[in-house]
Amino acid sequence: MSKAVTDASFDADVLKADKPVLVDFWAEWCGPCKKVSPVLEELGQQYADQVEIVKLNIDDNPNTARTYGVMSIPTLTVFKDGEPVQSVIGAQPKSALAKFIESSL
Repeated sequence: MSKAVTDASFDADVLKADKPVLVDFWAEWCGPCKKVSPVLEELGQQYADQVEIVKLNIDDNPNTARTYGVMSIPTLTVFKDGEPVQSVIGAQPKSALAKFIESSL
């Protein structure tokens, strides 16, 4: 299970992380978010040494979503050295998400 982050923990868990972090901005009611979740779990295991994958529920944590301009979900954003470096919006196939992660490392 991917680690859940919150508005309160985002700075420590994502911005100050010692390796890249992929943040899955999602919500409980979002169908495409539910489809992409198991794919992210698999990729999280596959790339465990290179990237951490975390989830941020935008309904429970609106401030972080607002700060990074998340308007549609799922939005997947890779943060590196405290900065967002790349985002993709919408459910993607596993192969596309793997390429997305690799291109962000």
